[in-house]
Amino acid sequence: MNYRHAFHAGNFADCVKHALFIVILSAMQRKAKPLLVLDTHAGIGRYDLSGQEAQKTGEWRDGVAKVLAAHPAVLASYITMIESLGLYPGSPLIAAAMLRDTDRLICCELHKEDAPLLRRAMMGRANVAVHERDGYAALRAFLPPPEKRAFVLIDPPFERVNEFLTLQESLLAAYEKFKTGVYVVWYPIKHRAPVRDFFAGLKLSKLRDVVNVEFLLREPLDPTRLNGCGLLVVNPPFGFEADALPIVQALVEVLDGSGCAVERLIDE
Repeated sequence: MNYRHAFHAGNFADCVKHALFIVILSAMQRKAKPLLVLDTHAGIGRYDLSGQEAQKTGEWRDGVAKVLAAHPAVLASYITMIESLGLYPGSPLIAAAMLRDTDRLICCELHKEDAPLLRRAMMGRANVAVHERDGYAALRAFLPPPEKRAFVLIDPPFERVNEFLTLQESLLAAYEKFKTGVYVVWYPIKHRAPVRDFFAGLKLSKLRDVVNVEFLLREPLDPTRLNGCGLLVVNPPFGFEADALPIVQALVEVLDGSGCAVERLIDE
């Protein structure tokens, strides 16, 4: 594990992921029944964009800085979350802030330096548990949950050459154990071939009811660059497609992206 998200916090991919994360969790909380949020690759929880790591890459300047400056109405919930929590909140801190008394959050982080920072960020939250463990293994350990409802975020670092295959196998295994969970999978778009292969494998599986959201910063022609990202949602909440489209369209405009799409990948 060498990946450190502090170098990339607040970049365009974070804006896409976190804006849609809030939409999905809010929709799931329309039902009174309790739920589990499982964040398999959680990071440290919050990021100082004035810190050494973020300043070294400056990626946040072309991401969240532009969103905060433009302040589009459709991104109001995301912007309010950033402004209320201080620093730049990662997905575990956003989830923790949104939890109801009956909800739970399990955060997993394998990096030996990041896990203690995440534990510190979550200190004092009775319904939050932090585990220093492999996120893929956590899918086997914590599903199905006693609440019988779960929002599972799978956001791996994509350090390994075969990460898409590992992701596919882990997602399908989790789905077999717990078919009614809402699974949200973040993936990078560098060039099209790995993503096409990933989708092809999923379409041959038993997965049902899958919506895919993509954002392109530029055309995916250079495999050495992060040209875009996607969010694959299994069992999306009702109305998600209609809610997601204006959000990614606004991000294309604010971040000078080249395009976006919300499409049904697999029918119910």
